[in-house]
Amino acid sequence: MVKLNKIYTRTGDDGQTGLVGGGRVSKADLRVAAYGDVDETNSTIGLAICAIKDTGLKAVLQKIQNDLFDLGADLANPGPDRKNTPALRTTATQPVWLEAQIDLFNADLSPLRSFVLPGGEEASARLHLARTVCRRAERHLVALAQDQNINHNTIVYLNRLSDFLFVASRWCNDKGGKDVLWVPGANG
Repeated sequence: MVKLNKIYTRTGDDGQTGLVGGGRVSKADLRVAAYGDVDETNSTIGLAICAIKDTGLKAVLQKIQNDLFDLGADLANPGPDRKNTPALRTTATQPVWLEAQIDLFNADLSPLRSFVLPGGEEASARLHLARTVCRRAERHLVALAQDQNINHNTIVYLNRLSDFLFVASRWCNDKGGKDVLWVPGANG
């Protein structure tokens, strides 16, 4: 269990931060950027939850928030698992669960006739914001994976999560009925 008594430690004042396992890296390190983007994704999902009335969707998003904290812990621990204390890792079953949620919410949606612009209901717009932050986190993870060893399930999870956030944003727009559709060349 995590116990935090003192919030400031001054250990990051030199531009370095600690990783799980004791290593220190620059706060500009790609790993730190990636788990920072995951944290930002989590925060934007929290903001979206504030505008969502449906308790079922809120529960799904709150489970996702917990998964994202686990994913951040996975990224913050680049070292090998220890026998006595195995590292918290994103598993292959977590993206599969997201796929089931995508299928469940997508079943209620009207088919798309065009690309969807962020907007409509407030909850929908907030979920679109979360989706774009999630995509940034995914891009940083892919870049990190080109240079360092990471758990591939983290990339798969974020890829599915951005898909879920898109579906959930449409679901919050009266199941697609209030989607704002892109009209190519409308202003030209």
